[in-house]
Amino acid sequence: MTSSVPTSAPLPATSTGAPALPRHAVTPQSLRAALGMFGTGVTIITTRSGDGTLRGLTANSFNSVSLSPALILWSLARTSSSYEAFAQATHYTINVLAADQLQLAQRFATRGIDRWAGVAHEAGAGGAPVLPGSAAVFECAHRAVHEAGDHVIFIGEVLACSHTPDTPPLLFHGGQFYTELPLAPAVTDPLA
Repeated sequence: MTSSVPTSAPLPATSTGAPALPRHAVTPQSLRAALGMFGTGVTIITTRSGDGTLRGLTANSFNSVSLSPALILWSLARTSSSYEAFAQATHYTINVLAADQLQLAQRFATRGIDRWAGVAHEAGAGGAPVLPGSAAVFECAHRAVHEAGDHVIFIGEVLACSHTPDTPPLLFHGGQFYTELPLAPAVTDPLA
């Protein structure tokens, strides 16, 4: 792991002999670039507001919290146009996208369009839309919001979940979308 402390002295080589990574001051740009090196899955998070309006956005800030009770988290910028809808939501759905859902990911990341026009969906828990064809779906009840800098962290209790075995996921790394490329045989039970 690299430090965010600026330095002008040459960096020593690592234990493998490779030169150490250069250190940079932490700026929003340098932090975003460094975080972009962490490959993630891609989700569309959806809800239905009190007046029935569908809301959704593309996000990669999704993570498991606990298996018992079943909890997940995701984060959203306070400046997001969807912030109020999700802050007031009682339920939301995390749709983990399959590799063939790239166009949906791009659509729900685009501002100023009707993201829902022509998009197939089913009502999940609390009416939050479920997107057919997703690699996995987590239907959640809203449990908590934690303020964290310029974002808020949403904690959801998973009420129902499903997945489609052998479905390649859509991945995101370094500002680009990817599909999976297995490097080793699958682990039968990673929790064993």
